[in-house]
Amino acid sequence: MREFSVSILTDAIARLCVEANCVLPRDMQTRIEEARATEPWETAQGILDKIIENYGIAEQNTVPICQDTGVCCVFLKIGLDVHLHGDLRAAVDEGVRRGYRDGYLRKSVVADPLRRVNTGDNTPAMLYTELVPGDRIELTVAPKGFGSENMSRLAMLKPSDGVEGVKAFILKTVEEAGPNPCPPIVVGVGLGGTFDKAAYLAKKALMRSTDERNADPYYAALEAELLDRINALGVGPQGFGGRTTALAVSIEWMPTHIAGLPVAVNINCHVTRHKTAVL
Repeated sequence: MREFSVSILTDAIARLCVEANCVLPRDMQTRIEEARATEPWETAQGILDKIIENYGIAEQNTVPICQDTGVCCVFLKIGLDVHLHGDLRAAVDEGVRRGYRDGYLRKSVVADPLRRVNTGDNTPAMLYTELVPGDRIELTVAPKGFGSENMSRLAMLKPSDGVEGVKAFILKTVEEAGPNPCPPIVVGVGLGGTFDKAAYLAKKALMRSTDERNADPYYAALEAELLDRINALGVGPQGFGGRTTALAVSIEWMPTHIAGLPVAVNINCHVTRHKTAVL
């Protein structure tokens, strides 16, 4: 059994909030640079050049890649042989509070969805916890901008809709989103479970490196097909046309009820930010 004070999470989250907002993951940089090398449309080439220049400046100067520094999503995988001392929720929120304060990051969270008063410190975080074997804690901080979040959708399809119905819903969601989520995008798809689990799986799918394909060959092939079909829509970088509408499609799935086929699409912009630490 390993003993941890929750303060170790506070310190790590504060650091990762800044890193995630200022340094684009290497796999995302690679996807964007690959897209630039194969993009034939001159306008799209210029936009991709600006995107590459932007994340280079952000990393070099430790400034946010985007002015929307997002709502902070925190994913914790906690080993069963870990004992945490202290208030976990308070420790997570204190980490976000410090990170957004010390990193001079925009505070975008309102305390109430209707009365719209800003909390002033970007808390609370959206916290997701998972118990796993082992004696370590894996911590991922993912700031989620709402230009893309607002374009996300969930549908409770009928089992008879099948894979073709799933494909049609995903493609319709991306096409209707158009330029709003700041393409090129990453598309997270959640299949199965219940209404809420499908949405969680779609969010979780965005945490996977774009270097990785689904471990199941069936879903890996579906990811590849959807990516090709999304890029054939011609939305292009920032919606000005071109072959680069999406950089990756990632699918997560789980069992579901015989009467249902839940499918969620969580869209992320080209600034698909997430940083991970293992404690």
